[in-house]
Amino acid sequence: MRPILWSFRRCPYAMRARLALAAAGAQVELREVILRDKPQAFLETSPTATVPCLDTGEEIIDESLDIMLWALRNNDPERWLEMPPQGHDLIDENDGPFKTALDRYKYASRHPEADSEAERGNASAFLMQLDGLLRGRAFLFGSRVSLADMAILPFVRQFAHVDLDWFSDQPWPEARRWLEAFKSSQSFTAIMKKYPQWHPGAPGIAFP
Repeated sequence: MRPILWSFRRCPYAMRARLALAAAGAQVELREVILRDKPQAFLETSPTATVPCLDTGEEIIDESLDIMLWALRNNDPERWLEMPPQGHDLIDENDGPFKTALDRYKYASRHPEADSEAERGNASAFLMQLDGLLRGRAFLFGSRVSLADMAILPFVRQFAHVDLDWFSDQPWPEARRWLEAFKSSQSFTAIMKKYPQWHPGAPGIAFP
C-alpha cells in the first residue's frame, strides 16, 4: 500500500510537504481534510490533529519538515538537501519568529493582545533578510533551488496575500520576484490542484 498523506490544500505546511513529495517522486495516497470537519480516521492517525500527516505504514510523521526530509532522503534528484547550514537556520526562523508574527498579523482577531501592525513589522524584518540573500541570485543560495526555498516560500506567500497591495509596495524587490516565480512555477501549480474532501470509502487519490 502507498503511504497516506493527510493534507489541506491551502495550508502552507501541507504545501511544502507536497512540494517535497512531488520533487522526490514519492507516490502517496492523498486524503484532503477540511479543517472544520476532520474525519475520525485522521484524528486517530495524527497525534496533533494537524495537517500534514504522513502514515508511511511503518511510522507516523506528523511534522511537515520531517515529511520533506523523509521524502528527500529517499530521493533528491534536484539536490534540495545540498545547502549550507544557514539554510536550516532560515527554516528555524521561518517556523518560529516569522510564523508567530505572521499569525498575529493575519489572524489579528484571534490575538487581541498583539498589535497587528507591529507584528507585520516583525515579520517584515525576515523578508528584508531574504531580500538581501536573493540579490543577484535566483534562489536563496544560488542558481539552484534548495530545501530552504521550498520550506519558506509557502509562508511568504501567505504573508503576502494578507494585503497584496501593501506587500507589493515594500522595498524587497528580490523577494517579490522570488515569490512570483514560485507562484507561476509548474512545481507550485502541480501541487495546488483541488481535491474533494476525503470520507470513509472514498477511492484513494494518487499523488503526485
